[in-house]
Amino acid sequence: MQNNSIATHRFYKIVSKIATHCILLAATITIGMPFVWMLVTAIKSPQEVSIFPPIWWPEVIRWDNFVTAWNTAPFGRFYINSIVTAAAGVLLGLITSAFAAYAFARIRFKYRDFFFLLMLAAMMIPGQIALIPNYVILAKLKWINTYQGIVVPHIANVFGAFLLRQYFMTIPDSLFDAAEIDGLGHMKIMLHVALPLSKPVLGTLLLYLFIQKWNAYLWPLIVTSKQDMRTLPVGLAMIRSAEYAIGPEHLMAASIFVLVPVLIIYFLAQKQLIEGIATGAVKG
Repeated sequence: MQNNSIATHRFYKIVSKIATHCILLAATITIGMPFVWMLVTAIKSPQEVSIFPPIWWPEVIRWDNFVTAWNTAPFGRFYINSIVTAAAGVLLGLITSAFAAYAFARIRFKYRDFFFLLMLAAMMIPGQIALIPNYVILAKLKWINTYQGIVVPHIANVFGAFLLRQYFMTIPDSLFDAAEIDGLGHMKIMLHVALPLSKPVLGTLLLYLFIQKWNAYLWPLIVTSKQDMRTLPVGLAMIRSAEYAIGPEHLMAASIFVLVPVLIIYFLAQKQLIEGIATGAVKG
C-alpha cells in the first residue's frame, strides 16, 4: 500500500509539473506572438503584407524596410531626445526617491506615518488630472519644447520612494546607531550606510524608471510641438499620419527601433528586477 501511495504521489507530481509547463508555454506563445508577428511583418514586401490568409515567413527578407523606416522621420534625433530625457529622469528619480525613502524610514518626525500614507494615496490619483495644471505652469516658465519641460514634472516617483523605504527598514538598526555614534549626520548615513547596502533595490528601481521614462508617450506629446523635440514613442505615432504614408511593414520596422533597447535591458536584468521588487516587499 505504501509503495502504491508513493507511486501515485509521484504520478500526480509529474502530471502537475507537465501541466504547469504547458500553461507557461501557452502563456509564452500568447504573449510572444505579437512580437514575432511584428518582426516578421517588418521584413515582408508590401504584397506579402496584404495577402490573406497571411503568410508567416516572406519569400525574400526585405532588410531595406528598416532603412526606409529610419529615413522616413528623424529617428536619430528622436533617439537623442529619448536618451537625454530618460537618463535625466532616471537620475533625478533615483535622487528624489532615495531622499524621501530615507526620511520616511529613518527620521522620526511628527505625523510621519500620516504623510507616508498620504504619499501612497497619491498613487491612486490618475496622472491625467495634473496634465493641464502642469502644462499651464510650464507655459508660464517658458519650458514648452524643452528637455526640462519633459523631465521635471515627473521626477518624483512614489513607487520608488515606497520600494526604497521598505528596504531601508530591513537594514538592522545597529548599523545606523553605530554610524550616529561615529558622528555621522543623516546625509552621510544615507550615502555611506543605507544606499551602499541597497544596491540590488537601486538597480531594480533604475531599470523600472528607465522603462517608464523610455516608453513615456502622453506627456512628451503634450509638452512638445516641434519635431526636433519629439521622443521615440511620439515620433513613432507621428509617422503613422497620412503625411508620411508608409506601409505596415515600415511601421513595424520603426516599432522595433523603439522596442529593442527596452527588450535588451529587460532581458539582461529581469532576474534582478524581480528579486529586487520581492526584496523590497518583505518587510513593511
